[in-house]
Amino acid sequence: MANHTLLLLSQDNAEYQALLQQAYLPGLTILAPEQEADIQAALTRADILLGEPARLRARLKEARALKWAQSTYAGVDLLLGPDCRQNYQLTNIRGIFGPLISEYVFAHLLSLNRHLRHYREQQRLHNWQPIPYQSLIGKTMLIIGTGSIGQHVAQTAANFGLTVLGISRSGREAPGFEHVYQLPALNKVLPRADVVVSVLPSTPQTRGLFSGDRMGFFKPGAIFFNVGRGDVVDESALIEALRHGNLGAAVLDVFATEPLPAESPLWDMPNVVITPHNAGYSFPDQIVTRFSRNYLKYIEGKPMEGLVNFNLGY
Repeated sequence: MANHTLLLLSQDNAEYQALLQQAYLPGLTILAPEQEADIQAALTRADILLGEPARLRARLKEARALKWAQSTYAGVDLLLGPDCRQNYQLTNIRGIFGPLISEYVFAHLLSLNRHLRHYREQQRLHNWQPIPYQSLIGKTMLIIGTGSIGQHVAQTAANFGLTVLGISRSGREAPGFEHVYQLPALNKVLPRADVVVSVLPSTPQTRGLFSGDRMGFFKPGAIFFNVGRGDVVDESALIEALRHGNLGAAVLDVFATEPLPAESPLWDMPNVVITPHNAGYSFPDQIVTRFSRNYLKYIEGKPMEGLVNFNLGY
């Protein structure tokens, strides 16, 4: 049997190394060097890489033996630029973030809907003051992106009694959605949605999708979530819509520039919740399970899970 060499290029190298050694993958040598000279040496012989997209990108040119790279993220747009090589197989870990993103969306949606922030402040002041609220039952959620993450959020939403609509490239029906529309229908569907959740990847079709013009189509008081990619939103238009437009609130986990610059007005807006791009954390044990399955397929020449189409961008 052929032998293969895996080079770990992750912020969690030690954890990955321990988990992979316990997986007993046949014919696999695992390298996790720390010194630059040792990394350079490993790059000449490793046919497999595993790591975050930014770390993989920094090493693509030197990885002369590379045949397959496993990203520890679902989003791999950093590896899809015209300046990046594409003569290898790239897999991402789509399919494991649905439950985490659903927890995130509903943690914040329920918090906003039930005024938890205000009650926390009232408790501090020993102030007994009920605040009116509405149930989520019968509200409409629009999810933009109907892949595995969108489907999981949709099914969770249905359990809360929300009507769930979707937008995707194809407009094909998907589990958990009452109806799915194609992207050109977005302006028609937006005014119906009380909650809008973008789980879109970064592709040429999605960049700047939420422009100033688009913001005008939101239902007054709507809550907007971005848990996909920051460049889907024109941030200055978003700030304007939150200040003076239809938008009631925004919950943002991703931004055009990350970390979000300290001078961004978004930090100080009372109707904005900011989190540091951690709505769906990549847990090493889940990734090692996926990598192990893919490795066994790789050595048998079978199609791997999460294979990225370089032309489509996902």
